[in-house]
Amino acid sequence: MINQELKTVYILLTDTDTVLSRIIKWFTNAPYNHVSIVLDEKLDEMYSFGRKYPRNPLIAGFIKEDVYFGTYRYLEDTRCLLTRMEVSSEEFARIQKVIQSFDQHKDKYSYNLLGLVGVAVQRPIDQKNKYFCSQFVAEVFEKSGLNLWDLPPALVTPNDFLMHPRFDIVYEGSLYEYPLLNHELLTRHTIDMSYPFMYPFELLKKKLPL
Repeated sequence: MINQELKTVYILLTDTDTVLSRIIKWFTNAPYNHVSIVLDEKLDEMYSFGRKYPRNPLIAGFIKEDVYFGTYRYLEDTRCLLTRMEVSSEEFARIQKVIQSFDQHKDKYSYNLLGLVGVAVQRPIDQKNKYFCSQFVAEVFEKSGLNLWDLPPALVTPNDFLMHPRFDIVYEGSLYEYPLLNHELLTRHTIDMSYPFMYPFELLKKKLPL
C-alpha cells in the first residue's frame, strides 16, 4: 500500500480589539476572537467571514483576507496564534473545493451576527447564507469530511480551535512579527490613492475608530 501524501492546513486565531471582536470576546471569554482557515504557511491563502471593506464594520461576509492591504493593515497591534493540522491530500482537495464554492457565490453571503447570541445561550442559530467566522471554518471542515467536534458549526467558537488536540502551535505573538510575512510590503508607507482603504500605520487610530 502506497503511503498517502499529507498536506497541511493552518488555522490563524487573532485578537484585533475591534468593536465586533470585543463583542465576541464578551460572549466567549477567550483570548482570541477571530479565526481564519489558511492554506499556506505564508498566509497568502487565508479565508474567513469578516469585514468586506476595512473601514466599514457593517458590511461583512465571506472574504479572502489580506494581511498587507486588508483590514489587518489598520490593526498593527493584532496578536495571533497560528496552528496547523495535517490532512490527507484528498481531504485537502475537498477543503479547497468547499472554499472555492463559497468564493464563487460570495456575493450571497453575509455575517451571522444573531448566531453569536446562539453561542452565548448554547442554541445554534443557523440563518441561510449567513456565518460568523468560526462557524464558517467549522463548516468547511465538516463538509470536507473532518468532523472535529460533537457540535454543530453554529456553536463552534475560535477557542475550540485553540483547545483541539489535532492542531499544533506554529507561532504566537504579534501578527506583523510573524517571520514568513513579506516585511518589505509591511514597511511601505506610501499611500496609493487609487486604493481608498490604505493608510500608513500612524493614521490608523484616527481612520478606524471601531
